[in-house]
Amino acid sequence: MKNINFTKQVLPHIIATLAFLVITILFFNPIFFGNKNLDQHDILQWKGGAQEAIEFREKTGEEALWTNSMFGGMPAYLVNVEWDDGIIDGFKQVLSLFLPHPIKNIFLAFISFYILLLVFRVRPYLAIAGAIAFGLSSFMIIGLAAGHNARIGAIAYMPLVLAGIHLTFTRNRILGFGLTAVALALELRENHLQITYYLLLMVIIYGIIMLIDAVKKGEAANFIKNTALLILAAVIALGTFFGKFWTTYEYSKYSMRGKSELTAATSADEGTSGLKKDYAFQYSNGILEPITLMIPNFYGGASSNYLVQDKDSEVLKALQRTGDSQAANQLARYTSAYWGNQPLTAPYYAGAVICFLFIIGIAFADKKYTLWLVIAAILGIMLSWGDSFKAFNYFMFDYFPGYNKFRSVTFALIITLVAFPLLGFIGLENLLKEGLTKQSKKKLFIALGASAGVCLLVVLFAGMASFTKEGETQLPGWFLNALQDDRKSLMRGDALRSLIFIVIAFAAIFMHLKKKMPFTLMAGVLSLLVLIDLWAVDKRYFGEDNYKRERDNSFFAMTEADKEIKKDKDPSYRVYNLTSYTEARTSYYHQSLGGYHGAKLRRYQDLYDHCLGPETSELIQNLQAGNADLRGYGTINMLNARYLTFGPSKTSFIRNNEALGNAWFVSDIARVPNPDAELQKTCEIDPEYTAVVDASKFNIAENIAYDSSASIKLTHYAPNQLTYESNSAVDGFAVFSEIYYPIGWTATIDGKPANIVRANYVLRALEIPKGKHKIEFVFAPKSYSIGNTVGMASSIILLLVALGSIGWSFKNYKKD
Repeated sequence: MKNINFTKQVLPHIIATLAFLVITILFFNPIFFGNKNLDQHDILQWKGGAQEAIEFREKTGEEALWTNSMFGGMPAYLVNVEWDDGIIDGFKQVLSLFLPHPIKNIFLAFISFYILLLVFRVRPYLAIAGAIAFGLSSFMIIGLAAGHNARIGAIAYMPLVLAGIHLTFTRNRILGFGLTAVALALELRENHLQITYYLLLMVIIYGIIMLIDAVKKGEAANFIKNTALLILAAVIALGTFFGKFWTTYEYSKYSMRGKSELTAATSADEGTSGLKKDYAFQYSNGILEPITLMIPNFYGGASSNYLVQDKDSEVLKALQRTGDSQAANQLARYTSAYWGNQPLTAPYYAGAVICFLFIIGIAFADKKYTLWLVIAAILGIMLSWGDSFKAFNYFMFDYFPGYNKFRSVTFALIITLVAFPLLGFIGLENLLKEGLTKQSKKKLFIALGASAGVCLLVVLFAGMASFTKEGETQLPGWFLNALQDDRKSLMRGDALRSLIFIVIAFAAIFMHLKKKMPFTLMAGVLSLLVLIDLWAVDKRYFGEDNYKRERDNSFFAMTEADKEIKKDKDPSYRVYNLTSYTEARTSYYHQSLGGYHGAKLRRYQDLYDHCLGPETSELIQNLQAGNADLRGYGTINMLNARYLTFGPSKTSFIRNNEALGNAWFVSDIARVPNPDAELQKTCEIDPEYTAVVDASKFNIAENIAYDSSASIKLTHYAPNQLTYESNSAVDGFAVFSEIYYPIGWTATIDGKPANIVRANYVLRALEIPKGKHKIEFVFAPKSYSIGNTVGMASSIILLLVALGSIGWSFKNYKKD
């Protein structure tokens, strides 16, 4: 084994790591120096929905696996379940230097992309700039601000997985095998399958191109060996994820990602597996919108940026000149800087320097890498167009396996945001090695002209754009003109800004090629340019407002209404927040009819769309008219909504005495032939007396009777275990206000198995014999118990693989 040169082979990596650490600390300095945390909307909502499972774990040391805190009840797999994956978590903690969550994901993104560039033989000091570009892209920072921690975590490992795969194919098969296994296990642990799907698309394109290259070179046998080794790495990584995958897959069939059982379609998407197109493509880029990769304010910037808040804006001046404060206040809500088609967005900015380098990459990188990364970059852009390019994206949605499970297709731009800096720095490295020849000089100036030229054209011809979105043409002319002027100014300003960064980057590279600037200084200038560029844009969307005091729990502070409702000591009842169905703050203290989750049970959503939603609208109208009679709201009452809230004060709730409780015997069973009839009938019945059962799925005895004096009550409550006592003089049929889920729940009557029937489209029901009985529901899905065991065993194997591959590589080290 040859000696290691510390200055050349160790010091650059120490400098890189320290640079990434300092950038992370400084960018998120209020966390380190201001005793603050990130204020993330989605994480606050997640905490609300997860609180019941967290409290159960703290109290019992067990996993709830089911939570009744949102949407009446749902599996907790995608809410809050802990797995025996401490080994994988240990890898993450070490790799992130034990930085706090979730900002460690940005540091991990730096490290992962740095390693990727090293594997592609980009020198460390150049790789630092590329890593900064990836980790500080506005995609990452905006996602973190929103609370999409799993998405950003999964993105952070994408480069590491690609590094392991490329290392296996090109330089060190054993180390690449170990790195791929660990990186993919870390990637999967984040449990954001949409991002992993995009990664898979990049890997497939890479594999096809490497196969073609191997066949041309007569190295097909090596390709097969490497592929086999990578498949083994994937199997080990998938083993660590087996439980999560199994439970997620199992649940997805019954969630909004699964196939609807309804055949009475109201749209072409009903009755098919996956999401509906209008939902999946709700956030789609316009055709020109990806220009924000180079000019962030090309479409005005973030939709949440209102120009009236800028004291120098033309719209503010115009509104002040009106003298009509009421009209000014009304028009102020139309002053969003963004003028694209998306309802809510912020621009995904790759960096002007990176866009310039990407064109250099096209000119100078090896052709196989150019082909791979250009195809990937274009694919990411095309997928992000969504509804704006229906011919392609509807085909993908309808026919590409699994693609219809995902929404927010603008996330596909992460493929582009990986491809741009990777190809850019591969090409720049090749250019620097080639030197300044007549041919390379020509290519370099073409790259400058192509990138800087776009910026210059935007500066010169920005006035040709409309700067208006749908519905704005009806605004007063004087106001619209001011609005257009402000948006035009934003576009031109950022185009000029990007032009300046590109020219400075070109100058640094050119001076180095002319031997007037040393390599380390040139690399430092590029790193500084990328850092300044992205830092400044990121701070437009991420500032002091994104932090809160570490102990600030005001979002979950118990309101007077909460305090009054919590005085009710019954083991289980539900609260319905009439002000919003899609919030999970209510779930923090109560079992709720609403919630905040992207994959609720499809049947529950069907019930809301057809029964609960219309009932809610009618109820609100009646309450506003002073009619507080709660009889006749069958869906609300069968879901045991004992309290209806509409504010935080002590008087901002109503006790619903018509709520049917946890369980009740019915006198009539309406047998229907299919799910359509089941849902329709559920909306019509009085659930206190009638239960609706789909006779095509469940057989019920004909001799069911009814005892008006019969009783059934809940005696023990836990999220995953419910105990009831019943007493009836006849064989009866009881409906339980518990959400039906066909997998994992078992029922016993006096210890003997009982068949769970689905009633009223979403609830559980049982045939209960006469007499006094103990009834117990238990949720213990095999997908968790078996999956967790397999995951733990695979994690141990992964640890051995990681240590073995590192040991083997160190033993066989040769200076590269």
